Parts: sequence; C-alpha cells; structure tokens
Amino acid sequence: MKSILRLLTLAALCGLGSTAGAANFRTVVIDPGHGGNDNGGQWGRVYEKHLALDTATRLEASLKSMGYQTVMTRRSDYFISLPQRASAANRYKNAIFVSIHYNYTWKEHVSGLETFYYNSEGQRLAQFVQSSLIRQTRTVDRSAKFARFYVLRNCKLPSILVEGGFVSNEKERNRMKSAYFRESIARGIAEGIQRYRRAG
Repeated sequence: MKSILRLLTLAALCGLGSTAGAANFRTVVIDPGHGGNDNGGQWGRVYEKHLALDTATRLEASLKSMGYQTVMTRRSDYFISLPQRASAANRYKNAIFVSIHYNYTWKEHVSGLETFYYNSEGQRLAQFVQSSLIRQTRTVDRSAKFARFYVLRNCKLPSILVEGGFVSNEKERNRMKSAYFRESIARGIAEGIQRYRRAG
C-alpha cells in the first residue's frame, strides 16, 4: 500500500510539474488550415483557406510584437497534409500549436466563434483564447470544446484549433471579408495566448 501511495504521489507531482511548465514557452506554431487544392469552407469567392492564411499572418505579426518566436506551417496557398502539420509542430519543444480555420455548415443561420482542444492543457489554452476572441470581436460565443481532430490528437504540444466564424452565414461572411474583423480575430488569439502564458 505504501509503495502504491508513493507512486500516486509521484504521479501527481509530475502532473503538476508538466502543467506548470506547459505555459513556459516562447514559440508559437501557427497552422493556417487547408490550402492548395483544399479550399476548406467556401461560399462564392470566399475561401476558408485564404481567410485562414491572412488571419495567421496577422497573428504572427501580433505575436512577434509581443516578443514571441513564431513558426508557420505554410506561408502561401499550397496543400499540407494533416500528418505533416502535426509533425512540423512536434519538432519544437517549449511551444504551443494554434490551428486557424473558418467554419461552414448547411444551416445558414448558425454563427459564432469556437475553439477546440483535445487534452487538459489544450483546454486551458482554449479557454483563454476563446474568451479573448469574444471580447475582441463581440460575436456569438460557441465556447471552448473538446474535439478529436487529427492535429490536436497527434500534436505533443498544448494545442488548439480556432474556428473564426461561419463562411456559410451571410452576416459573418461579410464581417470576415473585412480586414478589421480578421485583425480582431488575430488580436483575440494573441491576447489569449499571452493570458495563458502569464497564468503559468
């Protein structure tokens, strides 16, 4: 029994250590979703892949101004597989992973922003980012949610996937076509990352 208690105590201490150290990072791996022959969500000439890349570039600029190092999984309109995205992120230690997307559904009335996570550390990051996104954009809060997306399951870093609104919703589509709105998304993500890091 004593040996079991010692093991449980050690496991708890290790868990606390990994959580406390998880926010001790200086690098953010930014993953603009889709690209190349994969348009993602699309309505007319509004393509998710373009929105994601533009937002990712704006996020990179915001993070660099805060002193972070950044890595982009793509910088132009070309396709990267899901395993390649996760592999690129896993090359880095003391880093976090942020995948940027825009949503789509056949239900055209559905709107709002949401942030997905897979594990407990991703959940903490997602909650900080989601609340900052809503504060910056003042749009519908679809909350931070658990998901089994490939890049989240296979990334060894604290990881999130942000959905910056619905291309299929006319009102949101008109907003996301505005550089100001995409900048607000980028600022919200950057602010959430900063709050997560400061929380330790």
